[in-house]
Amino acid sequence: MGRKGKPLQRPGSSRPEQRRFLIYCEGECTEDQYFEGLKQELRPLPVTICLGGEHGEPMSLVKSAIKHRERAPQSPADRCTSYDEVWCVVDVEAPTPHPSLDEALKLARQAGVNIALSNPCFELWILLHFRDIAAYQTSAAAQTALEKAEDCGYTVQRKHLDYNKLLGSDSARHAKAKERAEKLRLGSERGYRTNPWTDVDILVELLRQGRIRP
Repeated sequence: MGRKGKPLQRPGSSRPEQRRFLIYCEGECTEDQYFEGLKQELRPLPVTICLGGEHGEPMSLVKSAIKHRERAPQSPADRCTSYDEVWCVVDVEAPTPHPSLDEALKLARQAGVNIALSNPCFELWILLHFRDIAAYQTSAAAQTALEKAEDCGYTVQRKHLDYNKLLGSDSARHAKAKERAEKLRLGSERGYRTNPWTDVDILVELLRQGRIRP
């Protein structure tokens, strides 16, 4: 005889959908390797990482990201689904800034594309995992200093970065890098025009928090 009373009901799924991130990097080097490593760490957070534009040219990178966002709802490669946040990872470069940087930042603001910016270059963000950086850095100097740092496998020639080595030996490294990046911004009166300066930690924190739709 079956049990009397109300039949058991399978509860519906109440898990909110995670935010989808589209991240465009300038080239197949440090930025790409870092965010691919972070993506693996944060699985199954839906993050798409792309290389786009002309290498080292901010305007073409922003335009590539905008086009990708526009085609995503009709693209099987993007699950025919829009992205909640679109980011470009951009270097100011030093001693000579990119001539199209200001124009690229303006276009990004108008299009609702977020920029994770480093002055002089993305390698500064990685260096902050190891120590405070306060003095002016050229791009070449920052890359050379990173090659000499411990436990990240970086080489200037190939711009190779081993994400697991970067964070594997010290669980506090990310927190320290975030604190140092915030300190640089607090001490700046000219924003990203200050060298050294980065706000890559803002994007990384969003990914780490795995923010979900309300």
